[in-house]
Amino acid sequence: METGDDRSAAKRGTLEGITAVAMLLLGVLVIVDSVRVGIRWVDDGPQAGYFPFYVGVLLCLSSVWNFAMTFVDTASSQKSFVSVASIKLIFAMLLPTVVYVALIGWMGFYVSSILFIGLFMVWLGKYSWTKSILVSGTVIVCIFLMFEIWFRVPLPKGPLEALLGLA
Repeated sequence: METGDDRSAAKRGTLEGITAVAMLLLGVLVIVDSVRVGIRWVDDGPQAGYFPFYVGVLLCLSSVWNFAMTFVDTASSQKSFVSVASIKLIFAMLLPTVVYVALIGWMGFYVSSILFIGLFMVWLGKYSWTKSILVSGTVIVCIFLMFEIWFRVPLPKGPLEALLGLA
């Protein structure tokens, strides 16, 4: 999947700023919840929120520092973090993987995995349908034998496995 597009999809400073704000919010959440459960040192030792409170404070302080640095180090902040071509490759992997994970709950692990492996081989690997079906089927049979038979660890089943009496 070659695009040859070297334009910047995101600047480093923008993503560092977004990450710093997200970590600041996480730190505030930790602090608030720590205060809720108690942050004092009592007769029998620290309350449940004592140590997490200080972790939250450190997280907030480091997030504010990192956010400020995006404005101080402007040369570094203006550098490209990822190109448009790279982000297209990332989404070419991410979106089908999200669909695959969603399909596991609906179709079961085995059918979803055969489709995932086979379609990826055809789409990104440019393999023939015959080779893709052969490889994905072989991989799934091996996984079935390993988990279901040898280790006796059941993986999520779907309606097809129920029809075959495997569910």
